[in-house]
Amino acid sequence: MYRKIARLLLYSDLGTNSILVRISDILREWEEGGYDRDDMIGEINAQIKRILDLSTECGFDVNLWQCYLTWVMMTNQNSFTQTCERVGASEGSVNMFAISDFEVFRQLFHYDFAPIEADLGISCFSTICNYHAIPKRAKTYNRDVSRQVLALRRSLADAKDGQEIFHIMTDYYRQYGYGLFAMNRAFRIQPSRDPMGRENLEFLPISNIDDAMLSDLLGCELQTQELRRNTEAFLNGKPANNVLLYGDAGTGKSTSVKALINEYYDAGLRMIEIYKHQFSDLSAVLAQIKRRNYRFIIFIDDLSFEENEVEYKFLKAVIEGGVETKPDNVLIYATSNRRHLIRETWNDRTDMEHKGDVHRSDTMEEKLSLASRFGVAINYNAPTPKEYQAIVKALAARRGIHLNEKDLLAKAQAWEIRHGGYSGRAAQQFIHYLQGSMED
Repeated sequence: MYRKIARLLLYSDLGTNSILVRISDILREWEEGGYDRDDMIGEINAQIKRILDLSTECGFDVNLWQCYLTWVMMTNQNSFTQTCERVGASEGSVNMFAISDFEVFRQLFHYDFAPIEADLGISCFSTICNYHAIPKRAKTYNRDVSRQVLALRRSLADAKDGQEIFHIMTDYYRQYGYGLFAMNRAFRIQPSRDPMGRENLEFLPISNIDDAMLSDLLGCELQTQELRRNTEAFLNGKPANNVLLYGDAGTGKSTSVKALINEYYDAGLRMIEIYKHQFSDLSAVLAQIKRRNYRFIIFIDDLSFEENEVEYKFLKAVIEGGVETKPDNVLIYATSNRRHLIRETWNDRTDMEHKGDVHRSDTMEEKLSLASRFGVAINYNAPTPKEYQAIVKALAARRGIHLNEKDLLAKAQAWEIRHGGYSGRAAQQFIHYLQGSMED
C-alpha cells in the first residue's frame, strides 16, 4: 500500500497523521518484518477506531474503508479540485496526473487485507469492509455527508479504471466543490489557531438542520415568494439585495431563511450563521469564502441592538461603505422583531432648530441607516383569527389529525389564549401538543 500512496501527486498532501498514511506505515512495517505483534495489532485497532468514529459522525455504511477513501477524495484541497470547482474539468496535462492518482485510489478501494489478517489472526479489516451499521436517527449524524459519500462510493467501487473515476470525481467537484462546503449546507464559525499559532476562523458544519421547505410555511406565502425571487436572482448571478425579515414573533421569519438552504443546496447555496458578538469577524469570513464557487447567505437571526451597543458599525461597514466591497457571492439575510433594528430613545431626538421644531439628530440618522442598507425588507405580520384557524386546519390535515373541526378550532382557540396570541408558531405548537396527546 505504501508504494501505491507514494505514487500520488495531486492528492499527496494527506497529512502524516491521516488514517490512510498511518495504515500504510503499519503495512510497510509488517512487510519488513521484525515487528511486535501485539503492538502492531494495537496500532491497527487505533486506526480502525478512527474509521469507526468518522463513520458514526458521517453515517457511513456497507464498506467503511471505501467510504473513508471516498471522503478523502471529496475533502482534499489541491490545485486540481480547486480548478474543477470553479470551471469543471478542462483540457490540460494536469488531467494525466489526476487520472494516475485516481487509478491509485481505485487500487486502494479493492486492497486485499487478507494476508495481514491471516498473519496477525485478526479480522477487523474484513469487518469494516462488510459493515452493517445500527439504524440511527437522522439527527444523530450528518445526513448531507452520508448521502453524498454513500452514493459516490457505489459509483467509484464499480469504476473500471482511473479514467472512469476521473469523470465521476470531476462531475462531483463541478456540482458540489470540495471540502466542508461541498458536503454541508450550513455552518457556524469559531476562532481557532493554525499549527503556527496564528489566529484563524474555523467553519463548523451544522448537521442537525430543520428540513422545512418554503411550501411548508403557511400564512406567509407572499413573503416567501419575495424571498424566493431575490434568492433565485442571486443564484443566477443577477442583481440581488440583502434582506431584512421583520415583524411579529413566531410568524416564520427564521424558518423561511432556513428553508432556503433545503430548497437551493444543490444549486450551490450555502449558509453561515453568525451572532452579534462575532460581527468583528465578518471581514475574515468574507476573505475565506469570496473565491469559492458557491453563493453564501450570511444569516443573522433575531438582529437588534440596544442603545449602548456599537457592534452594528461592523455590520454597516461590511454591507456597504467599507473600503473592500462585499463579494458578489455573498448576501446578508437578517431577521428581527424591530423594523429599524436599533433601539431609539427620545434622547436621540433632542437637537432643536431655532424655531423649536424637533428634527432627527445625527445619532438617530446613524442608527436608522443600518436598516436602510438592506435593499429588501419583508414584513411578517401575525395572522388574523381566521388565518390562524386556517393554519391549524392545514397542519392538522398534514399530520393526520382527524378531529371534528368545531372541537379542533375550540381547542386551538384555548391554546392561543394560554400561549400568547395568534402566530404560526402557536399553531405548530398546538399541533405538536395534539400529536403527543394522541400518542399517549
